[in-house]
Amino acid sequence: MKKGGARAPSQRQLRVAEEVRHVLAYVIERDELHDPALAGVPITVSEVRISPDLENATAFVSPLGGGDAGPVVQALSRAASFLRRRIAQEMALRHVPALSFQADPSFDEAQRIQELLNTPFGKGDP
Repeated sequence: MKKGGARAPSQRQLRVAEEVRHVLAYVIERDELHDPALAGVPITVSEVRISPDLENATAFVSPLGGGDAGPVVQALSRAASFLRRRIAQEMALRHVPALSFQADPSFDEAQRIQELLNTPFGKGDP
């Protein structure tokens, strides 16, 4: 068990989350969303986390190559009902999870770490 009483996701959660991620990426890649904020913006769906009861899913997204993810998150949030319908068409689930979107901070964090690793130590630094 993880620190704080939180449990690790079950195999079913992981499997459903990954399939939801694939469907979202497929729909976004095919330009099925007709939102001006998404026009010409390649988007990465890096991870989907799903609740233990499979009722809620959070997709972590970012524009490919970095940049401000705010408009992308807002546009995908506006399209959440359409995306749920597409998930229902592609997956055999009793209940399609409610979708929410968040900016994925991992790419920015990786960039920051890379910059730190590439910074030479000054005099007197270990």
